Amino acid sequence: MRDSFSRQGLMAALGIRLHSLAPGEVRLRFDSAENLTQHHGFVHAGVIGSVLDSACGWASQTLMPAGTEVLTVEYKLNLLRPAAGATFEGVGVVTRPGATITFASGQLVEVNDPDRPIATMTATLIGARPD
Repeated sequence: MRDSFSRQGLMAALGIRLHSLAPGEVRLRFDSAENLTQHHGFVHAGVIGSVLDSACGWASQTLMPAGTEVLTVEYKLNLLRPAAGATFEGVGVVTRPGATITFASGQLVEVNDPDRPIATMTATLIGARPD
């Protein structure tokens, strides 16, 4: 699974790296960079959504049978404060695993200020077998 993650185009383009991987939990990290910010200099909401969607998806993938792909059905992103800082961590945790539908939650923090969430996400994901 680690090899699959490193080949992900969007993750590589955004400079997102796999920090830790455990059954039902994934931690992704990335450093602030000018190309990831909006006009006020904060990390763009689209980047935050991508990081947390990926963290929730990969956390779900860790609990799926081999050969099953995970796709996001729906997510809700709550932006709690501007994303300012140097290094960010997006955590995805499965809250209810399922054979087909899985629920996960995500949180983005600045690594040096982990007690003040920047954003939260809840996600519904589906396991599907490729044709």
